[in-house]
Amino acid sequence: MTTTYPQTSTPTPTPGQATGRAAPWLAGSGIALLACALVSGLAQAAHDFRWWSLFVVIPTSLISAAGFVALRRGGGILGYAVGNLGLIAFAVGVMLMFGDVPRFWPLLISLPAAAIAGSYWWRPQDPLGRSFHRTLVMLATIAVVLGLAFQGLRFDLFHLEPRWWAWYMVAAGLVVVGNGAELLRHRMVYRVSAAALAAGPGIVTILLGIRFLRGWWF
Repeated sequence: MTTTYPQTSTPTPTPGQATGRAAPWLAGSGIALLACALVSGLAQAAHDFRWWSLFVVIPTSLISAAGFVALRRGGGILGYAVGNLGLIAFAVGVMLMFGDVPRFWPLLISLPAAAIAGSYWWRPQDPLGRSFHRTLVMLATIAVVLGLAFQGLRFDLFHLEPRWWAWYMVAAGLVVVGNGAELLRHRMVYRVSAAALAAGPGIVTILLGIRFLRGWWF
């Protein structure tokens, strides 16, 4: 009598399957290197090229591409974080290449804040965690607008009244208070204490913003 045993070895992928798995990574790397070549060409055409910045631009572009490819293939929040970190560092490298950090530094406020705001799709299920994450996302959205406002001021696109930045303090305080108040609708034992803890800093921030708007520094 012949005894048969089940196959336990992992099937070897065919060349076509291996190529299909590598294709997104190769495409992402190609796009990253193409972006590096494009910004380098623009910098050389403007006669403002700093070659050493390539040591920042090339690695960060590849890191960003790897992160977003991983996100596309189910990498989740980790792929999203790696992709955005690489993208922000790539933007810094481009600024260094053109020597325009003094003009475009407000983007270093807007880009990280936009990355945080984009993480809203990975909000947790717990009401307290979801409220905390939503607060961070909304504050990051305010920071994006703040960075764009600074950028507009750098290019003299508009002029704002003195102490205009205090409005952002008021907006941030309203976000914190509003998300704290939203906790009251959930059936949690600690909802009142959590709402009170959120409302305290928010109210203080609102009052400070109003104080600065009225010119009361002390």
